Amino acid sequence: MKSSNVIYHQASVTRQRRNKLNKHRSVVLWFTGLSGSGKSTLAHALEEKLFQKGCRTFVLDGDNVRHGLNSNLDFSDADRGENIRRISEVSKLMLEAGLIVMTAFISPFTEDRNTARNLIKNDNFIEIYCKASIETCEKRDVKGLYKKARAGKIKNYTGIDSPYEAPVNPELIINTDKESLDESISKILSYLQENILKS
Repeated sequence: MKSSNVIYHQASVTRQRRNKLNKHRSVVLWFTGLSGSGKSTLAHALEEKLFQKGCRTFVLDGDNVRHGLNSNLDFSDADRGENIRRISEVSKLMLEAGLIVMTAFISPFTEDRNTARNLIKNDNFIEIYCKASIETCEKRDVKGLYKKARAGKIKNYTGIDSPYEAPVNPELIINTDKESLDESISKILSYLQENILKS
């Protein structure tokens, strides 16, 4: 039951002051796509480039978060929604802390991604669709999860027996089965340079 005795405390050190200190805007980069589409690879490679530029960054990775914060959640539709809700709230906190936050989550449902966007607010939320065919993703599947899902050993696996709802109007589409990693990173950096890093 939610408490009614909670009062929001306004801090004197604001996001705006942190952004000024960091010399860049804080923002949430929301990487979405099928398992194996390159979300984590892109997010971590991008973080390295931004870190070298002196940016304050952090990557929230799907598998890592499910080891801790969301370790009590399964892969049912309801728990997938709760997984994204929690990540959205954490991302918002990190946004206020002045960071460029990169989230790498399948986040298969449009409704959940829209909830994240509405919480974080449009101008702070950059949706990056890592687009790759299911065939490409299966070829990259070093953990053999797609094979297990097709054999019925894993249930509710996105792209096999659970749907992935592709973004309709994301800020960026990265064709990870056609572009090299360097090409993809350059594309994202160009967008950030124009819209975030120059601020």
